[in-house]
Amino acid sequence: MTQSGQHTAPQRGAHRIAIIGGDGIGPEVTAEALKVIRATGVDLETTEFDLGGHRYLRDGEVLSDATLAELATYDAILLGAVGTPDVPPGVIERGLLLKMRFSLDLYINQRPFAGTAPGGTVPHEFVVIRENTEGPYVGEGGVLRKGTPFEVATQGSVNTRMGAERAIRYAFELAMTRRKHVTLVHKTNVLTFSGDLWERAFNDVAAEFPEVGTAYNHVDAACIYFVQDPHRYDVIVTDNLFGDILTDLGGAVSGGIGLASSANLNPARTGPSMFEPSHGSAPDIAGKSLANPIAAILSAALMLDFLGETEAGDRVRAACEEPVTGSTTQIGDTIVSRLVG
Repeated sequence: MTQSGQHTAPQRGAHRIAIIGGDGIGPEVTAEALKVIRATGVDLETTEFDLGGHRYLRDGEVLSDATLAELATYDAILLGAVGTPDVPPGVIERGLLLKMRFSLDLYINQRPFAGTAPGGTVPHEFVVIRENTEGPYVGEGGVLRKGTPFEVATQGSVNTRMGAERAIRYAFELAMTRRKHVTLVHKTNVLTFSGDLWERAFNDVAAEFPEVGTAYNHVDAACIYFVQDPHRYDVIVTDNLFGDILTDLGGAVSGGIGLASSANLNPARTGPSMFEPSHGSAPDIAGKSLANPIAAILSAALMLDFLGETEAGDRVRAACEEPVTGSTTQIGDTIVSRLVG
């Protein structure tokens, strides 16, 4: 046992996974994801960490440096969902999720989607690569004369050549294993400084990958194409804010946010990567076994890929292809039966 939770029995060659069930439906969907992973035969040694809104309300901890240091020793982190209505907005997001992203250098957010154009019948699979540690999320900015009629608020977007280039390079390397096409999404006609940095970095990296086709879309045009013509995309690379928005839209055009998986990656493997469904904690349905665990299960499949268990990850994805209905546990049981049947 550690200060953060209970260990399962260690196994020879097992992957060490930190589990953050979190709040609301988070523990429910995470339990189903773990049930499915274990049905593949992959060995896991798991430790549960009590973190999230309920933990904060109980004793004021969001994510201590000691707990963060412990998390950094694991092979991967599987997170359910965090946040409760009783905690002010931003406390858990900044203190837990963003702290992990920045401290563990989870600079790639990777989200796969399958979109179908209006009138179409065959879904088209594409992936969004979102730079995950810069942009407006770093917290640069401030407020003057707050609460007066003359209040001024500024919120800057921090973009470095290093940050943009490593995300872009990851996108091109991924495209080389797929259909060899990368689209940069930004707003260069308005964001002339950050957009110029991203565009120049994109063009420089593209020159190193002559086999890969390229395109550019303004983010507002990309929103239209996500709905009307997703088949134009293979790999999309974009900044933190635009990626946040586009990936929610991607979930909507791919059957709903309850099916949207997500990987927060440290490709350099200097620490663990973190995997989570894109949906929130949905406290209104917590404990009722109404949550769809497919997004959590597919996020766990991304974790298997990262751990080198690609055959098991492919099996999980295949088991999730056909629609399944029922309670949270029934859906998990159905996926397990497809794996072992």
